[in-house]
Amino acid sequence: MKTILLIEDNADIRENTAEILELSGYRVLTAENGKLGVEQALTDHPDLIICDIMMPVLDGYGVLHIVNKNPELSGIPFIFLTAKSERVDFRKGMDLGADDYLTKPFDDTELLSAVEGRFNRFQSVGPDNLQADKYNLQQEGLNQFLDDARTAGGLQDLSVGRKTHYVPKKQFVYTEGDEPTRLYFLKSGRVKTTRTNNDGKELVTGMYGPGEFFGDLALLEEINYTDSALTLDDTELIYIPKDDFRQLLTARPDVSRQFVRLLAGRVSERENQLLGMAYSSLRRRVADALLRLQEPLPNGDPAPPIQLSRDDLAAIIGTATESLIRTLSEFKHDGLIETSGAGIRLLQPDKLRKANW
Repeated sequence: MKTILLIEDNADIRENTAEILELSGYRVLTAENGKLGVEQALTDHPDLIICDIMMPVLDGYGVLHIVNKNPELSGIPFIFLTAKSERVDFRKGMDLGADDYLTKPFDDTELLSAVEGRFNRFQSVGPDNLQADKYNLQQEGLNQFLDDARTAGGLQDLSVGRKTHYVPKKQFVYTEGDEPTRLYFLKSGRVKTTRTNNDGKELVTGMYGPGEFFGDLALLEEINYTDSALTLDDTELIYIPKDDFRQLLTARPDVSRQFVRLLAGRVSERENQLLGMAYSSLRRRVADALLRLQEPLPNGDPAPPIQLSRDDLAAIIGTATESLIRTLSEFKHDGLIETSGAGIRLLQPDKLRKANW
């Protein structure tokens, strides 16, 4: 039987929520403030914590901070309860490491769905599933990578904050002007980074998929973010605290070299993108973007369709959405691509690659 710790200062909400969870087969422990909740967690080590944000003695943010910093509690799935729906409150909780949140008032279905989702996701991405070939980040070797770096560099706290964090689709991970606090590793889903000019026109500066880092430039330059990061799908992220990342680069020259190569590759890619936007025809730019976005799978299987909105694709290319749609229609008429509700699939990638438009 799974044990859930419910920390809530409102007696009615606490009792009603506990009753729903118990009727659903969970063992429920309760605490009326954050301080008592932390003490209860240290005593009983629950399988999941549900915690209100605004509480006396110790608020929810304080509870989550203690949970993440305590080796005995770190890694327990954490759901916030909040009566506030403003994005800034949601983002603060997620930035601190919460896995999910429920906005009060919530119904029985929302509560049980959030709890079951946390348990299912935590089991599917638990520590036993994170073992892979050394440093092969595409095969989820991140934990082995960090473990080796911690051992070599004496970084005893590098494991803190390494659990998987779920971020729903169409949520900002960070926004332009925010101060960077961590490096992000994308475990599943997709994230785009964008910049907006004074006229409100958006340019996509990067697209990231599973096995990729993002948010590293601002950390290395020690500046605020110059772009915004938005999830395109329901996404799983692993957070690497800023100080741990910097110590890792200092302690391990091989890690530093790997990140230098990573950054150099991105700079080269962006230079080619800018060169293409300046001198290539629209058809060439659209073809190049499609080829970049639908790379072949390592095992030789057909690549999945490109699932990207027309607006996002236009922002990557640097053109109007209407112009992009017209070009895609031409490619479809020529038999180079097919489009459907599932996305865009390349039918003749070699012809797209070799064509001289």
